Amino acid sequence: MSITLEHVKYIYSPGTAYEKQALRDVSLEIPQGQFVGIIGHTGSGKSTLIQHLNGLMKAPSGKILYDGKNIYEESYDMRGLRSQVGLVFQYPEHQLFEVDVLSDVCFGPKNQGLSQEECEARAKEALALVGFPEKYYKQSPFELSGGQKRRVAIAGVLAMRPKVLVLDEPTAGLDPKGRDEILDQVERLHKETGMTVILVSHSMEDVARYVERIIVMNHGEKMLDGTPQEVFRYYKELEQVGLAAPQVTYVMHELKERGFDLSPDATTIKEAADEIMRSFQ
Repeated sequence: MSITLEHVKYIYSPGTAYEKQALRDVSLEIPQGQFVGIIGHTGSGKSTLIQHLNGLMKAPSGKILYDGKNIYEESYDMRGLRSQVGLVFQYPEHQLFEVDVLSDVCFGPKNQGLSQEECEARAKEALALVGFPEKYYKQSPFELSGGQKRRVAIAGVLAMRPKVLVLDEPTAGLDPKGRDEILDQVERLHKETGMTVILVSHSMEDVARYVERIIVMNHGEKMLDGTPQEVFRYYKELEQVGLAAPQVTYVMHELKERGFDLSPDATTIKEAADEIMRSFQ
């Protein structure tokens, strides 16, 4: 169930004084089961890009293929696509509205036409996947902590059993503990279910720690695309577009420049520690 973009362009407010080209000839492929990070400065096009993946926004130019089929064909089942490609917006807790947690997570499956029994079964399964305690199922979502609300919102998308989970800044506004808990759960979901995960983030440390591939957006274009190690080798170029590599990257390059016999490609603390230990053997 790969997603392929072919020469996708998008312009906001075309033909007006506010015209802005948000995507410029973007082509890429995301295979099924990959954990991808999308990074870029504010206004780089990353949020616009992900809203094209399930048809919420339609490109006036280019193609988007899901499982090899063009989603812009007239007969394409767009509702089915949105069940398969689940999008969790930034601050998703603002979309919670039901009287209790279980009812809120049931909303998506209910719109898929499932029975109440099946909706509740899926909701409980999704809540378990995000590590949400059963004792809070009948509690109002508005009485939960920020991290708990975020888990409920993600569970609401998971209950529709998507093949692709797209997360737009899922840790925005959370404290470090809450951020780690959410991303640890997302990583576990990816490993246990094999679903594709696409994570939009401003945190270089987060993408370095969790994802296997990074796509860097800059002024609506794909600037870099590769593994964290490959992308962060261009840390000086990233700085020029308002981004930075993880702090570990700078430390490793500094050690290399001071004559230590080690690879500067480590992007996480664990990788750096392993490389430093190796250099002393």
